[in-house]
Parts: sequence; C-alpha cells; structure tokens
Amino acid sequence: MTGSAHEKAKIELRDVRKSFGSVNVIHGLDLTIEGGEFVVFVGPSGCGKSTLLRMVAGLEDVTSGDIFIAGRDVTDLDPSKRGIAMVFQSYALYPHMSVRENLAFGLEMAKTPADEIERQVNAAAETLKIVPLLERRPGQLSGGQRQRVAIGRAIVRKPLAFLFDEPLSNLDAELRVSMRIEIARLHRELGNTMIYVTHDQTEAMTLADRIVVLRDGRIEQVGTPREVYEDPNNLFVAGFIGSPRMNIVDAVYMSGDRIGIGGATIPLSHPVAGATEGETIKLGIRPEHLLPGERREISLRAHIDFAEYLGSTRYLYCNLAGGESITVEQREGSDFSSGDEVWLNCDIASLRLFSSAGERLR
Repeated sequence: MTGSAHEKAKIELRDVRKSFGSVNVIHGLDLTIEGGEFVVFVGPSGCGKSTLLRMVAGLEDVTSGDIFIAGRDVTDLDPSKRGIAMVFQSYALYPHMSVRENLAFGLEMAKTPADEIERQVNAAAETLKIVPLLERRPGQLSGGQRQRVAIGRAIVRKPLAFLFDEPLSNLDAELRVSMRIEIARLHRELGNTMIYVTHDQTEAMTLADRIVVLRDGRIEQVGTPREVYEDPNNLFVAGFIGSPRMNIVDAVYMSGDRIGIGGATIPLSHPVAGATEGETIKLGIRPEHLLPGERREISLRAHIDFAEYLGSTRYLYCNLAGGESITVEQREGSDFSSGDEVWLNCDIASLRLFSSAGERLR
C-alpha cells in the first residue's frame, strides 16, 4: 500500500499568525513540508505546536497568513474539505460501536457504497494488524489497540495528509516505543505527508524526516534529526534536543583562538566570528563526547558527584574545577564511583560555542 503522487501533498504555511485577543501565540511562521515528508513539531508546553497543527487542520482560525495543501489555498476551508485526517491523544472512539463500526462510520456518513466500505475497512485493519479486533468494542481494547483503531479510522478516509496531536502521550513507556515503530512503518507503507506534534524529543528524533523546533510561537530551527542534534542554531535547541541534554558551561574566549574552561585551556580548530578576547561565552558538548581516562593535552579535571549504572551505559554526573556541573556518558572503560577524580578528554571538533545571548558562534 503506497501513496500516489496525488496523496503526497505539499503543505505550505505562509506568514501564519494566531492571536487570542491581544495575546499573540504564533508569530508569522513560514514553513514548507514536502509531499510524503514526515515532519515533527516539537517544543515545550505552551510553545504553540498544537495550535499550529489545529490551524493546518482548520480547527483553529488563522488570524493572518495563508495555508496551502496540495497547492490549494485552504486557509478558510472547513476541516472536512481540506483532505486531512487527524489523530488525537484521546482516541475519540464511539464506545457503543464495534471496531468495525468505528472504522466504517465516516465512510457511511459520506454515503460510500457498502462494498467499498468493507474493502477499505478490511484493508486498514490488515495494515494495522487489528483484524482479530474488528468485532470488539473500545472498552475491550488496550490503550495501544484503541490508538490503532483511531489511526485506522483516519486511514480509511484516504487523506492527503495525516495530522497527529501527541497520539502516544496516554500510553506507558514500553507501549510508546512499540507504537512509534508502528507509526514509522505506517508512514513507510502509505507514503502520505504526516505532521506529528509531541513534547517528547525522543519521539521527534526517532520518527522525523525533519524536525521543527518551536518556542513561544516561533520556529527556532528546522532540520533533520542529525542536523538539530549535531548542529544546533542556538542554546535553546542545543538544550532541548538530546537526552541527557547537551552540557552547557561558561568559557572565556582567549587570544590565539583558544578558550578557558574549568582551569584548562582548549585550542579551537578555527577562528570564531563574533567573539572578542576576554568575552564570556557558552561552551556546549554532548555527554557522549567526553571520554574519561588518562590526562591528555586537552583534558578537563572533574570530580564525580554521582555515578549511575544503566547496563550498557553509565552516566557520570561531575563537577569541574570551577564548580560547573557536567554529565558524561560512558559506554566502556573503567568503573567509577561517587567521589572519584577523573580526567575528561574531548574532541575539539565536538565543541559547540554560543554567545552569552544564546546564539551559535561559528
């Protein structure tokens, strides 16, 4: 089951704004989502991601700007005429209907012929592996099964695009992992354009072709999971994407393209535009890019406050000489304990520098 060229609908937001009275919540966003792309909106609570999704769906009015789906201006169209299907975190199933009846309901309301309804319901059930559940009612299903039915109800509508609003937030951790895999497989099989909203950056990293990082109704960065993880535009993105989060510590920019941090001097691989000698800047480094071991040319001395053992991975929560907290991800090597002193070696290429205002220095 693959998406046709017609199904792979491009979605365009052009200077889209949303205000509730005098409060502006979406500030002139421009975004193009290519046909067949899986894009995830991610950000903290209140950043505007669900509001933006509801504007695409037509469930929220646009204060100004335009929304196009498959080349058609849908800004003022009713949700039913936009060619989209939405899946919510609340499954919104009819409790008195069987799974089969829930899947068929929208098609029946559209006066679809009975044989076509049966064909589409069975096809969706096969795709989602819920054929054995068709005669059950929602109350007899687990949370994961109910979410599959909700997705199936969207599939039978044959939409141009799927919109997911935190669909897994009501599930337990283990089930969220398996449902992420199911949704990724579904996108691969259907090929439709999909927009997925979550506050969980792990979901964003594992599902997205591209991630849109939002804060306070503005886009902070758009990029592939690798781009936003390895090359963040600012401190907010650096700190939000990644678990554990990127270490951010104060450093002093020195002459000769060096920085001073935690009692050590680290040479940089290239001059940094926008930094002046003696200026305090922010240094970012991922926990996996710090290697405990023997002292080398570029090493930071640290005191281990707490060592956390997680099987294949250990996390060392350390303090540098200047008192800065820093987290180390260790996958091999010596065992360390709370109270140990350790040298942390880092690769210069892994360092990310930011201005005191939080903008990336390159």
